[in-house]
Amino acid sequence: MKLELSDFLYKEKYPVHWGELDAAKHVNNLVYLKWTETLRVKFCESIGIDTSFDSGTTGIILGAQYCKYIFPMRFPDNAIVGLKVQSIESDRFTVLSGIFSEKYDRIAAWSSHDIIAYDYGGLHKVELPVKWINELKKYT
Repeated sequence: MKLELSDFLYKEKYPVHWGELDAAKHVNNLVYLKWTETLRVKFCESIGIDTSFDSGTTGIILGAQYCKYIFPMRFPDNAIVGLKVQSIESDRFTVLSGIFSEKYDRIAAWSSHDIIAYDYGGLHKVELPVKWINELKKYT
């Protein structure tokens, strides 16, 4: 998959911390997923999706994720993480995230995430609210 930072409308920058390196002296694989998780939650909050995960609310829950590692990031560097909506279905949406090395001006990884609308009181998935769909369409 050929991705450019310009493909993403929603972006944030995260510094690489020395403590995030593994024995091979590159960013541990889980850190990429933490960056995308943080960006997903901030994105959802920015478009009005409740991320309190409290009983009685309709929010989001992660259904599946995949990550393709392309270039090993190291310290010091900054990760620029972008997000766009890939698809919208009746009870879920899929986002694509690109993780880019600022230092080397190239993609380091990409990941996709299936996000399911979830009733935290009833403990079951639900249909996507129309207001979510309208906001999500702005990021496709």
